[in-house]
Order: sequence, then structure tokens, then C-alpha cells
Amino acid sequence: MEKLSIETIIKKIEAEETFHAVSNDYSLTLKIDKYVHYTCAAVHDGHQFRKELWDNCIHTEYERWYEEDPETKSMVISHPIVLASMDSRFEYDLNRDPEHAVFETAWGKQLWHKPLSNEMKTKSLQKHENFYKVVHALINKLESKFGVCVVYDMHSYNWKRWDREVPTWNLGTSNIDNKRFGDAVESWRQSLGDMQLPNNIKSTSKINDTFQGNGYFLKYITQNFKNTLVLATEIAKVYCDEYNQINYPEVVTAVEQELRVRLPKHALEFYNTYK
Repeated sequence: MEKLSIETIIKKIEAEETFHAVSNDYSLTLKIDKYVHYTCAAVHDGHQFRKELWDNCIHTEYERWYEEDPETKSMVISHPIVLASMDSRFEYDLNRDPEHAVFETAWGKQLWHKPLSNEMKTKSLQKHENFYKVVHALINKLESKFGVCVVYDMHSYNWKRWDREVPTWNLGTSNIDNKRFGDAVESWRQSLGDMQLPNNIKSTSKINDTFQGNGYFLKYITQNFKNTLVLATEIAKVYCDEYNQINYPEVVTAVEQELRVRLPKHALEFYNTYK
């Protein structure tokens, strides 16, 4: 893996070079083993939190981890193109627009002892801006090259906070072209529901049951690229103990192995249908 500037990463994408890179501000990673018609993203995988923010942050490290999406990058790591955050959404949330990306309160609790200075906010928002420069260059390249593109936007959610039965997998579709892409959404839902998971975990899948797909990442791509489908794909945190901060690697591995087969198969069906 190389350490590269955002500008160099974008130039490599435009030149169709393959590479594994971490940005020189250590905010994101991108690997491109081959240029294909689909990409995977894990925008909330990051857990880094700038040290200069620690003393001012009211939330604990555990509270931050609880609201992040740990292991979502690991679940798609085998695929040719994987874009992931390194920073915690508590510094800046890549799934919110720039005006709302730096929180003042988070999940009903004040985040900072003292309001952040403009300097602190600017540092974070620059990384947010850089991420979307890379997103734009990447999707532009794939859509231009293949005509259509599908993005697997991987997230997780805390299922134990719900007071009803919730699905293992939720697809959020309220901001995509369902008339055009509805069949692709349904086939992805069915495939996720057919997974075999360890520890007697039942793989159920629903559309817009717990979340509706209102994230900025999906909206940004959908609004800027007319032939790209973003599948906001949320797994319930059955792969960890969300109250005791313990990951279950055997479940993460099982999901990764299932997606290693299911995801490219779905992406090929998508391409053959919509190209």
C-alpha cells in the first residue's frame, strides 16, 4: 500500500492505474485491483479520532465505536475496488452533507465540552471534501468506462436498541430510481436473505424496514451520476456484542465469504440487465 496525495489518487483513477493507497492525511483507503462495473464502500468503518479532540469530547471511545460500523470494510475486502474511511464519524460524518457533517450533538447527547473552533471544523471538513473528490473521480471513471455502475454501500446497525424484531439485512431505497432499478434491489435482497451464517444466526432481509437510505453518500452519487445504482446495505450487528464491544470474527469471515460469491454474481446480473 502506498501513501498518496488526494491529487495523485485521482490522477491514477483517471489514468486507469491499479493501486492500493492510503491518503497522505490518513483519512481514507482505496484499493483498485481491476477496473470493474461495481465498487464497494465502507464510509463508517473508520475509528480514528484526532488526538487534539480527545479532551474536548464527552462521548467515550466505546460510545463512538457503538455508533460506527466496525468490520464493514472487512466484509467486502476481497472485491476489486474498495473505498473506506479511516476516521470516526464522530470527527466528521461522510454520510451527511458538509453543513451537517461535524456534529454538535450525537445520538441525543452533547458531543463537546466546548464548541469546536472554526480551525478544528475546517480540518475535518477538508477530509470530508477530499473523500468526495475521490468518490466523484472513481464513479465518473467507472460509469464512463462501463456505461452503468453499481455501488455496494456497506453499513451496520445496532439491532438490540429496537423493541421489535428487525432484519439481519436492511436495504434503504427511498432515494434511488426504484422504477428503473427495482428488480436489482429485490434480487440483492433475496440473495442476502439466502446467506448461511454461523451461531444459528438467521439471515433475514427487508427493504426500508429500519432505515430508508437517506445517507449523503448515496444521495451524492445518485444526484451526480444517472446510471449508477447505490445499494445502501445495512447488516444488523449480529457479528459483534454491541454492548460489550466484542467482535465475532467467525461471523465476519462467514459474511465475507458469502459476499465473495453473492456480490459479484449480483453485480454481473446488474450489468447484463442495465448496460
